[in-house]
Amino acid sequence: MMKQALLTLRHATLPRLVAAGLLAGYAISAQAALFGDDEARRAIIELRQRVDSLQQSQEQTRRSLLDLQSQIEALKSDQAKLRGQNEQLTRDAAELQRGQKDLAKGFDERLRQFEPVSVTVDGVEFTADRNEQQDFEQALGMFRSGKFPEAGQAFAAFLRQWPKSGYTPSVRFWLGNSQYATRDYKNAIANFRSVMTNAPMHARAPEAALSIANCQVELKDTKAARKTLEELLQAYPNSEAAGIAKTKLATLK
Repeated sequence: MMKQALLTLRHATLPRLVAAGLLAGYAISAQAALFGDDEARRAIIELRQRVDSLQQSQEQTRRSLLDLQSQIEALKSDQAKLRGQNEQLTRDAAELQRGQKDLAKGFDERLRQFEPVSVTVDGVEFTADRNEQQDFEQALGMFRSGKFPEAGQAFAAFLRQWPKSGYTPSVRFWLGNSQYATRDYKNAIANFRSVMTNAPMHARAPEAALSIANCQVELKDTKAARKTLEELLQAYPNSEAAGIAKTKLATLK
């Protein structure tokens, strides 16, 4: 009876044990699967975090590159401005240098105007002011152009402006010729005689004497003309004017 009861109990318990074992195995497998999914999720999350971090790093790098590019462009712009400023400064310096040269040249020219120059007129060498020289040459240019009234005025103005000039004998001579050309014979005689009196050894003195005789002829004073020609021959016998005087004396009666 006891034996029968044990057998009955065994038969009743075995299926339960089997079922319990199967249930326990399933639970272990499910737990293992659950653990595997968690690790995978963590791995995915970590990978995603790495990707996000990498993307952030790339974005930061991109922004840094953009900032660097902006800085480079700004530097290029500043460099271009500096180059332009340097070129402008170079041009300004060159212009300033030219201005200084022109100023120095102008100053030298103005300074030379006040420096006396050495001139030789009618065989006489002397020093003269540049303006003095210019005034004489302008007056003489008028005479040679046939502007006798203007030349006479210019020579007369010269004598007033430069009363102690080395040009004076020559100016008196050409003033007399200007007056002769305008038939102002009396004033012409006075200027020619001034040459002979104040500069008897001047190269123009023999011509001045001959010109006095010509003025006297125009004034119909033949006697005075003959006397002047004779004095010319006596004072300047070897001059060209003396040869002309001899011929002229032969024609005067």
